[in-house]
Amino acid sequence: MHRPVPQTAAARQRGFTLLEMIVVLVIIGLIMGLVGPRLFGQADKAKVQTAETQIKMLGGALQTMRLDIGRLPTAEEGLRALVERPGDERAAKAWSGPYLDDNVPADPWGRPYQYAPASSGAKPYTLYSLGADGQPGGEEFDADVGHLPAR
Repeated sequence: MHRPVPQTAAARQRGFTLLEMIVVLVIIGLIMGLVGPRLFGQADKAKVQTAETQIKMLGGALQTMRLDIGRLPTAEEGLRALVERPGDERAAKAWSGPYLDDNVPADPWGRPYQYAPASSGAKPYTLYSLGADGQPGGEEFDADVGHLPAR
């Protein structure tokens, strides 16, 4: 004779119901809706701070190069002159670079920094990032960051 085996509580539990899964997903969605914008705002703020820090680092390298060769890089040489010997023979002899450990970094939004040997008012050069939107001007996170050209 065959006797039925009694089932334990663990054997009877089959998993979550569809309704329970939907409730959990709705709760997670609500939490992300509240927390997500704050996290993205912090990421944008961190990118602006990174751009400011990189501009200070590049500015220091430009000043060091200026002390060595007696001038800032030309517009044609650009920031590449911080890592590559200038083509001008006189400047190439005095060049003691590279002035950066790695290549010239892109701004935090993946675009090149804007450089010109013209004064920006506070500095003898212009060096800035176009901000999050990649366009001149802007506000908040889209604003240009750095030593901007005189307008």
